[in-house]
Amino acid sequence: EIALSHRKHFNSYLLHQQFIQRDMSGCDGHSHDHEHAEADDTNASLGTSLRPSIDFTAVQCLNESRPNSGRDILKFYEDRMSSTPLLMSQEDPDEDPELLLIVPFTEAVTMKSLSVLSYADAPNSNVCRVAINTAAPRTLRIYVNRPNLDFETVRDLEPTATLSLVPPSHQWHENHAGGTIDYPLRPAGRFQNVSEIALYFCDNFGMPEGSGGSNDMDDTDEDRIPTGITYVGFKGKGTNMKRKAVECVYETQGMKTDHKVPGSEYFGREGV
Repeated sequence: EIALSHRKHFNSYLLHQQFIQRDMSGCDGHSHDHEHAEADDTNASLGTSLRPSIDFTAVQCLNESRPNSGRDILKFYEDRMSSTPLLMSQEDPDEDPELLLIVPFTEAVTMKSLSVLSYADAPNSNVCRVAINTAAPRTLRIYVNRPNLDFETVRDLEPTATLSLVPPSHQWHENHAGGTIDYPLRPAGRFQNVSEIALYFCDNFGMPEGSGGSNDMDDTDEDRIPTGITYVGFKGKGTNMKRKAVECVYETQGMKTDHKVPGSEYFGREGV
């Protein structure tokens, strides 16, 4: 019985190792804290699209090269693989190519994952030519329910979470091409009752690692390559707690007949 028990444990160990090797295929040795969503993905384990809950009239993006391009990349899920429209940071070789995308919702939502796609370095001749001259974002700092943010604030503010995005070589690996990458949002408790989320893309893969955010590139002579993003999507679930205006009735003069107190008829005309 003891030998049989050891054999079972050993077989389980082998299966676990095979799973790890298979799961890391094409991942270039980086941390595999993400899920690959294929082109025909219908898996809702990381939630359903939250796009219907986005308040598009209030979406804003700081440092975008074209007005409303940050709003435009919040595409329908079925359009996520299109290379246009494109969100690109300002083309200034002397300024950091950072982007701050602020997305409010029409109701409080629970967020389970997000997806970011860039066509920079994509091996596809049909890619938008402008996207070829951009670099994919490297680091994403996330802020939940923190209104009135700007670059000066987020550079020094502790984020709700920080994601190290996968390099283009992994995004467009032959084993994964044709799909997007979902990044689980953890810890889950920080992404409940979300009314607004801010995404701070502080650097890209065209910059020296660690040079974005509160750090700058003033000590380097390298030109900055604009950050390019073609899709941002959120998955989770709504709470049906929509923001509604409070309905009130105002009176110019209170009428006694409209404010009778039960039992007042026993205490004379004017009540107590």
